[in-house]
Amino acid sequence: MDKFIQQYEKDIIGHLSGFDRLVLRGTLRALAVKSGMLNYLWYVGVQLKDFGRFSKEKSERLKTASCEEAKRLKRPILYLGSSKTSKEETAREIAEKDGIKQGLVCILTTVELCRSYELYRNRDKKTLELEPRTRKCLYLYHYWMDPVFGFMHGRIQSWFPFSIQICLNGREWLARQMDRRGLRYQRRDNCFLWLEKGDKVQRLMDKQLRTHWPRVLNRIAHRLNPALAEILGSYRVDYYWSTHQSEWATDIMFKSSRALGRIYPRLTRSGISVFGSRDVLRFLGKKPQNFPGDVVSHYGARPEGIRLKHQMKANSVKVYDKEGRVLRVETTLNDPRPFKVYRLKEGQSEGDLSWQRMRKGVADLHRRAEVSQVSNERYLDALASIQVDRLLGEVVQSVCQPTRWKSQRVRALRPWSAEDTVLLEAISRGEFKIHGFRNRDLVPHLFPGCHEGDMNRRLSARVTHRLRMLRGHGLVRKVPRTCRYVLTEKGQTITSAVIHTQHIPITKLSQLAA
Repeated sequence: MDKFIQQYEKDIIGHLSGFDRLVLRGTLRALAVKSGMLNYLWYVGVQLKDFGRFSKEKSERLKTASCEEAKRLKRPILYLGSSKTSKEETAREIAEKDGIKQGLVCILTTVELCRSYELYRNRDKKTLELEPRTRKCLYLYHYWMDPVFGFMHGRIQSWFPFSIQICLNGREWLARQMDRRGLRYQRRDNCFLWLEKGDKVQRLMDKQLRTHWPRVLNRIAHRLNPALAEILGSYRVDYYWSTHQSEWATDIMFKSSRALGRIYPRLTRSGISVFGSRDVLRFLGKKPQNFPGDVVSHYGARPEGIRLKHQMKANSVKVYDKEGRVLRVETTLNDPRPFKVYRLKEGQSEGDLSWQRMRKGVADLHRRAEVSQVSNERYLDALASIQVDRLLGEVVQSVCQPTRWKSQRVRALRPWSAEDTVLLEAISRGEFKIHGFRNRDLVPHLFPGCHEGDMNRRLSARVTHRLRMLRGHGLVRKVPRTCRYVLTEKGQTITSAVIHTQHIPITKLSQLAA
């Protein structure tokens, strides 16, 4: 990111990194599985034949309790019969019409799919069984002007297991933080065009990561259903809070729309042509040969601006020209499992820390932010390497001569030869941007269709020789205590420059040379 800012510093007036959209889910885990639900029914003394009546009573009590505040404050409770009606737009219109600056705006109800339970008559066993099913039930959406988070909403499922979803925006939250401290800013929608004290504002946004999430979210859950303890009786169970969706955005604020407009078309065209293979950019996640689905890059106009998006399943990296003056790079992590977090093993209260799979729980939210920030920084550095003012010959000159690596001679790189072009394209593939790559990750790209049995060992040795050459020229470096390699800044510059020239027509090169 620093490289990008330095390259365009004369046009940049500030930058900001932090959460954009954050969707958190609360689950009563004891009731979310069949065995736990059966245990609860046994505990409260409800037979399966009475489950329908029992669950209906609890559902009605929840809806009554959830709407009590709205009735007391005389706020609207509206039923939306169509899924095409935007709930957020409806709530914002009500807030503007009624001049709501703080407190409950409205409650919107609608019927949506849910995961609940249903009685099943097993004719073979001649018994009643409780089975989890995908059904439809009423959801209640509460929209608030919260004193801490600003405009936000939470929804609750009116049937067992009473799941909750809370959606807030980090920029909306930051605006409230700045208002309390008297910091001036220019804001449009959910981005800032100018900040009075950028360093201080960034520290405020970093402070969001130190939130005690369970305590804050339990407070919001109580607003959604203040009668939960009464509904469950003496059966005590707490919500488990997880991160369903997270968007971590890095905003680069430009002086004017003209300054950003001058470079943004070139950035997006280069992003779609350089970062990856011919038709598909694979940017995040697992090895492509093990990925059962489409991994794509696509470019299009959105309300937020012109967007270039690189997506792998539920995770993505995208870049916008928001409001014409803000370059936003945003990493969305909806599936954290490909990433690691340094923590105790699951279920342990003491012992040695180790790298474990990242969980969806809010306990790993801080690590999720770190991974997302690194993703944004690498993407910005990759964009910066495209906009190089130096001569191409000067850029690649240093690698076109033999050098030495640990007392061993390594050959010169031949950037436009078929062999080395394939190598440079392989190490700059999108899926290696965050995790890096291993020897075995490169084998199928350098030697497609020839990686089985003894042949695989021979091919791995050939890849080792190429990695030694790349390290000798300073294009890649080894990640400490791992078998993974990542591109250096020099490597990003040279691979981007070489690959980019492969997509320029000869006539265009002639025009540029002239």
